[in-house]
Amino acid sequence: MRGKKGDDHGDPADPPRPRANKQPGHGTYDNDRPPVVGTVGRESGQVRLRVVHHTDQKTLENHVHTFTQAGATVNTDEWQGYNHLIRPHATVCHSDKQWARDDDGDGIREVHVNTVEGMWTTVRNFLRPLRGVHKKYLSGYIAICEFGINLKRITPSFISLLVTRTCS
Repeated sequence: MRGKKGDDHGDPADPPRPRANKQPGHGTYDNDRPPVVGTVGRESGQVRLRVVHHTDQKTLENHVHTFTQAGATVNTDEWQGYNHLIRPHATVCHSDKQWARDDDGDGIREVHVNTVEGMWTTVRNFLRPLRGVHKKYLSGYIAICEFGINLKRITPSFISLLVTRTCS
């Protein structure tokens, strides 16, 4: 039994088992916390998710430039890996308690990352029933989740496409 929160463990020679992978900092593929990077189109609603080995500048730039159109404005937090994007780029500074910003003064806070943060909730909820996925298979599950998010709903045309692809 795990005990009550805040209660000291009775036997210091027998510490409680560690729970989850609560290492500080960003995950990497090597430390068994593979990062998943994602983009969401504000107008299209399309999502692109990829499992990567690191969240360094080269990886993030490649992802953003591959999955966004040349004129698209990219909204990010102030993670250093986004500093050299060749797209119009706006940031919000979470360390300053800034979550959304109105740059053009029209009363609408258009600079935010809430769209992609909400998408991560969908990804976590998709993976939660699996109770952990080996990093070798994570990209497959992420691809299924991306497909589901992009599909939004099952249509008759999707079912007919699925049936014709499966049977042939």
